[in-house]
Amino acid sequence: MTMPQPTMALPSRVVWILDRLEAAGFSAYVVGGCVRDSLLGVTPGDWDICTSASPEQTRQVFSDFRQILTGMKHGTVAVLCDGKTYEITTYRQDGAYADHRHPGTVQFVQGVEGDLARRDFTVNAMAYHPAAGLVDCFGGQQDLAARCIRCVGDPTVRFSEDALRVLRAVRFASQLDFTIDDATARAAASLRDSVQNVSPERIFTEIDRLLAGPAAGRVLAEYGEILAGAIPEIAPCIGCTQPGRWHCYDVWRHTAGAVDAVRKTLSPESARIVRWAMLLHDMAKPLCRTVGPDGAAHFPGHNQRGAQLADKILRSLRAPTALRLEVCSLVAVHDGPLPQEDPEILRLLARHGETWLERLCAVKQADLAAHARKPAVQAREQEVERFEKRMHTLARTGCYTLQGLKVGGGDVLAAGIRPGPEVGQALHTLLEDVMDGTLPNDRDRLLQELKLLADHTR
Repeated sequence: MTMPQPTMALPSRVVWILDRLEAAGFSAYVVGGCVRDSLLGVTPGDWDICTSASPEQTRQVFSDFRQILTGMKHGTVAVLCDGKTYEITTYRQDGAYADHRHPGTVQFVQGVEGDLARRDFTVNAMAYHPAAGLVDCFGGQQDLAARCIRCVGDPTVRFSEDALRVLRAVRFASQLDFTIDDATARAAASLRDSVQNVSPERIFTEIDRLLAGPAAGRVLAEYGEILAGAIPEIAPCIGCTQPGRWHCYDVWRHTAGAVDAVRKTLSPESARIVRWAMLLHDMAKPLCRTVGPDGAAHFPGHNQRGAQLADKILRSLRAPTALRLEVCSLVAVHDGPLPQEDPEILRLLARHGETWLERLCAVKQADLAAHARKPAVQAREQEVERFEKRMHTLARTGCYTLQGLKVGGGDVLAAGIRPGPEVGQALHTLLEDVMDGTLPNDRDRLLQELKLLADHTR
């Protein structure tokens, strides 16, 4: 099918770079993700440029600009203009991939078509020039219209060259809300174990981006077998049945549904933590699974064991420490009860803080949203809503920290309590009474209570 020739709006600085290369006698195009995004109506974050100029010739063309040369071995010169970095790469073809990640050698070529042939997916293998138009040798524009991720050439060859492409296929499907071409998906599944050749940090980054995509839930559900190459603990979750009293999915489809249900109103930091918590919250269920006399599956201790497994997985992926600690703390209690009375809620606020409790509520809501729609599940959802509403109110109006008390250490000393541990003990006694509701957080009343405490300590 013949696709219409598109017109793309390029930033003036990018057009200037293309023009300068052409004025020096070289051809040049914008290429890759910026072309894909532009055709999708998305403003690219970066503009990559490819050219027939060798790296040394590119350096000469832009000799009056600061350059970053760390990519020279692979033909890339980064030029700094107006505070932005533009990567300019010589048309190239890759040599053999000895380690399933990096080509042993690269060969510079004169035509853009040869450069596009080495790229991973058709939607990333397009180049554009304002005068020459779109160069699309592999049907990328058609695959964009079909919302499909398809390898350039033989998918088995593409994935054998670079194992990271296995994860990139799934990540792009989530980010773009695309499906994966059948042959590409089969090849990715067959080569999933090669992902272990990829550095843990890169695996974490790809999964992190996948989880942030608008189609994360659907993609997890459809391509869990591929992702098991990155996180082997996924495989036992696929097909692991759960009791029908609460659930309508196996463990993995429930996990995918829970990720999909993470609410959109969370801050970016909280959303990231909660998405990872939902991915990992039930990962230990296959390890804890027992079958009762009634034939129903049970998962005793899966919260605590899940936190341990989440810690192991996140450590293996070299995840940021702060994220790992937050995720594991949420997984450890994701299925536990929430108090409904003010003293207990205040103590939770004192122990964990409002942000953590908001994340816990988001975890519980996403978890329950991926359960069967039954009265018992809906009742739990209402409990979470009541708790969260009251928790936020108490966070604004209640007293649950020593800083919130209307008296301080100076008042304790003025009441006659000797300097030392007794000062802190007196303040904590007052705080406990305030949280219990037996003593108002009123300065006069608190001072009266301090005098009584001082009398008892004499």
